[in-house]
Amino acid sequence: MTMDNFSPGQSFLLETEVTREMTTNRMGREGADVLSTPSLLGLMEQASIRVTEPNLPDGHTTVGYAVDGMRHMAPTALGRWVQVRSELSEVNRNRLTFAIEAFEGDKKIGVATHKRAVIPTGG
Repeated sequence: MTMDNFSPGQSFLLETEVTREMTTNRMGREGADVLSTPSLLGLMEQASIRVTEPNLPDGHTTVGYAVDGMRHMAPTALGRWVQVRSELSEVNRNRLTFAIEAFEGDKKIGVATHKRAVIPTGG
């Protein structure tokens, strides 16, 4: 397996609207639905996967094995749009590290470092 197609700086911007399934309402009030932390983490992982997809060698995929320093810093209401940018920051053998930032417009709502490993799909 070659990792030559991967290099720091490769990135993907995932843009999505916050749907009811992505929210939690801890206040119990009508209209207090906001993006949940698990949903934000899922978007961060999806963005990182999208960085890798065009560069994977045939017969390989990636699996996540760490999320470090995740912070969900601000609420995002139902129906608002979020942008999650994942940038490949390090390639170490088959291990990839991503720096991730999430925004609602100009407001930063989250950050994390995510690690994925390139592995054979089997067969």
